[in-house]
Amino acid sequence: MATSLTGRGVAFIGTLQRLVQSRLPWATAPQQLSCFHTGVASQGRLWDEKNLKVYPPQRPDEPRRPAEIYHSKRQFKYSKDKLWYLAKLVRGLSIDEAIAQLEFNDKKGAKFMKDVLLEAQEMAVKNHNVEFQSNLYLAESASGKGKYLKRIRYHGRGMHGIMDRVYCHYFVKLVEGPPPKKLEKTSLDAAREYVQGLKSRTIIHSL
Repeated sequence: MATSLTGRGVAFIGTLQRLVQSRLPWATAPQQLSCFHTGVASQGRLWDEKNLKVYPPQRPDEPRRPAEIYHSKRQFKYSKDKLWYLAKLVRGLSIDEAIAQLEFNDKKGAKFMKDVLLEAQEMAVKNHNVEFQSNLYLAESASGKGKYLKRIRYHGRGMHGIMDRVYCHYFVKLVEGPPPKKLEKTSLDAAREYVQGLKSRTIIHSL
């Protein structure tokens, strides 16, 4: 009895496989699906591919579109959380001011970020038709998580622990022009916003 059931199961699986292959032609060639990548590293490549975007021609009455430069550095040994503080420090600054801030910073990640900004500045002049290399500002500056390699840390009495060798990415977007002016918020403005937020609250299940 067990032998007959096993034979029926094998026959059913074979019939189902032939049915799927007849309905879905691409199922017979699974190697064609190798072009699809869903990993974190492949998603990060889309950042540099934004430089290849082509915009439609502008009309004579439209203002000139500023140049945008995307650049990144991946898989360098540093913590993404520590790099976030440096990325936030230079976000919104001009390129010269950002490089000056990183040059006098003694953190390890500042050296990596400075190299990325210098490379992006050189790309702007050579590849993106930017006339003045100082006429740029950091519109976006962010860190990303790279590969985490797990290693064993040996303890006494036959015990052990797991430690991570962390890697991270750095992404930057330069835009041509002066940095936008930030509206400085006073304590009185913050108090008015707080009071307005209290007034605009919605009390659920109230009379």
